[in-house]
Amino acid sequence: MAVAEATMTDVAAAPEAAGTRAFAPFEWTLAKRYLRARRSEGFISVIAGFSFLGILLGVATLIIVMSVMNGFRKELVGKILGLNGHVVIDKIDARFDDYKAVATRIAAIRGVEQTIPLVEGQIMASTAAQAVGGNVRGMSEASLKGLRQVSDNIRFSVLPNGAAANSGLDGFDTAEGIAIGMRMANLLAVTVGDNVTLVSPRGAQTPFGTAPRVKSYKVAAIFEMGMSEYDRIMIFMPLAEAQKFFNRGETVDVIEVLVDNPERVGERVAEMKAGSDNSLHFADWRQRNQSFITVLDFERSMMFIILSLIVIVAAFNIISGLMMLVKDKGRDIGILRTMGATKGAIMRVFLITGASIGVVGTLGGLLLGLIVCRYIEELRQGVAWITGKNAFDANFYYLTRLPAETDPWQTAGIVAMALLLSVLATLYPSWRASRLDPVEALRYE
Repeated sequence: MAVAEATMTDVAAAPEAAGTRAFAPFEWTLAKRYLRARRSEGFISVIAGFSFLGILLGVATLIIVMSVMNGFRKELVGKILGLNGHVVIDKIDARFDDYKAVATRIAAIRGVEQTIPLVEGQIMASTAAQAVGGNVRGMSEASLKGLRQVSDNIRFSVLPNGAAANSGLDGFDTAEGIAIGMRMANLLAVTVGDNVTLVSPRGAQTPFGTAPRVKSYKVAAIFEMGMSEYDRIMIFMPLAEAQKFFNRGETVDVIEVLVDNPERVGERVAEMKAGSDNSLHFADWRQRNQSFITVLDFERSMMFIILSLIVIVAAFNIISGLMMLVKDKGRDIGILRTMGATKGAIMRVFLITGASIGVVGTLGGLLLGLIVCRYIEELRQGVAWITGKNAFDANFYYLTRLPAETDPWQTAGIVAMALLLSVLATLYPSWRASRLDPVEALRYE
């Protein structure tokens, strides 16, 4: 009764026209009072609180999870493109002995930043402490420096005069050494200047068959790309030395090409094919990693759909809360209608009440999600410290840190979806309130 009396005072103080004008001040005042918790309306306020928390947590969870998924995709694709060429050119059923001419012609094409002739091979790397499998990539010093994911992440190296340095690949072609990843160095228990023995199953031909090729190399540099798989298996060797070690002579296995815009690599491939003979085969990074990229995109889409259910459930909570509020405020609605409040005004009052929960919850979820994304690595480290367990093992997730990349358009879409669901959830209860007959509401009062 106190709310009804207060409402009568508000309406009486305003002209009758103000009561029928859309979103008049008295409508906002009444909606605000309905949002306040009273002892007799404790259960309704609890439902409203859960609706608010549901919207907040749903929006925050969607932003955080989608940002982490985006971060994973960006980091993994970036690491793959940082180590492998955007386009790979190889010969079909022929020795690639004219690679220098092909590389020179491809390098002159518009949009091509670098051509990398290289030799690849599987080996076993061993020391007195351990033996691990690895993948050797033989390339020139200039080509290796062009791979920024490697050259910008050199942790230790040896200068041509034998002195240790903290960074750099100067003199790599003439150092007769190899560059290995940090995880491989830890597994083999070696550092710069130590020797590592490489064993290739395809060695020299003898009367007794193929003898494995075994040679010891000095560790000239240690890099850390941040992708555990690459840091564990990759070995870089000077191109000339790799040709000798794998018996390639004056040939290479493939030419990798780096272009200015990997997302438009198809256009560059078409230009490369235009002046090439049929013996060359071209494969871009999308073709070589199609399954991997497809899985990442599918997982991201499914996570968005599944986690959106949290927001939908919170919207249903808004519906149930408003329905109970409408039932509880039937007498107030009847009094307002007899005082001249229109059906539209009653509908807008409850529309504002329900939408306020959704809007405030959405904005709170947006703020919470952005904060968590900003400090997600620190939070991961905190969880690991509290639990005493590694919450993000690089052996399983390939990355050494938990990434998060917030997409502004995607985040705006999440916020818009939550706001739309919040408003839609208020329509039916608000319509029911506006259709309430004041005679029936006040019959037994």
